[in-house]
Amino acid sequence: MSAFFSRTLRIEWGWCDPAGIVFAPRFIDMLSENTVQMFEFAGLPKKRDMRKEMNIAGYPLVDLQAQFLFPAAYGDDVVIESDAPDFGKSSFTIRHRIKNGDKLCVEGTEKRVWTVFDADSPGGIKATPVPEDVRRLFQK
Repeated sequence: MSAFFSRTLRIEWGWCDPAGIVFAPRFIDMLSENTVQMFEFAGLPKKRDMRKEMNIAGYPLVDLQAQFLFPAAYGDDVVIESDAPDFGKSSFTIRHRIKNGDKLCVEGTEKRVWTVFDADSPGGIKATPVPEDVRRLFQK
C-alpha cells in the first residue's frame, strides 16, 4: 500500500547528536510536521488558519509510538511517508515511515484528537467528532 502523503527532507546539522546521527526526538518532530503538511495536502487550511476557518482548537497528540530501526545522518535525504488517517469518532491514528534510501529508519504511529474550544471551561478544549467533510478529504 502506498502512502497518502510523502515528502523528501534533507537532514540538517542541528538535528544531529555528537555522533553525527539524527537525535531521536527530531524524528518525532518530522512525523508531527508531516501530519500538519498532509492535512494541508488533503485540502484543509493551514493549521494557523484552521481556528478561524473551521472553528477548531486543533488536533493534539494523545499517543505516540515509534521504533528507531536505522540511523540517518547530516546531509542525508530521507523520505517521510504518512498513510491516510484511520478515523475513530473524535480521534484518528496516522502511520508514518521515514526511509533513508532503501533502509527503513523509523516506523511510528500518532493518535490525535479533533478538538474545539470548550465554552464551559474558559481556555479549555474538548474532543468533538471529526467532521464528515474532513474524513472525505482522505478517501482519495
